[in-house]
Amino acid sequence: MVEVPVTEERRRGRLDPKLLELLVCPLTKGRLEYDAEAQELISRAVKLAYPIRDGIPILLQEAAREIE
Repeated sequence: MVEVPVTEERRRGRLDPKLLELLVCPLTKGRLEYDAEAQELISRAVKLAYPIRDGIPILLQEAAREIE
């Protein structure tokens, strides 16, 4: 098992900006928007919000919630 270091950003629930640049929607391969308050990554193209749990984005369609 690989241990992921706990950074200050992760401790505070923030997503590393470098990571955000690399992440894309798994369905469209398009850009994701970061909602820091809701701790979600939003894909406007498919109207889904992917949760971020303990600083880790959960980019699974079944874990996402639908948005308008």
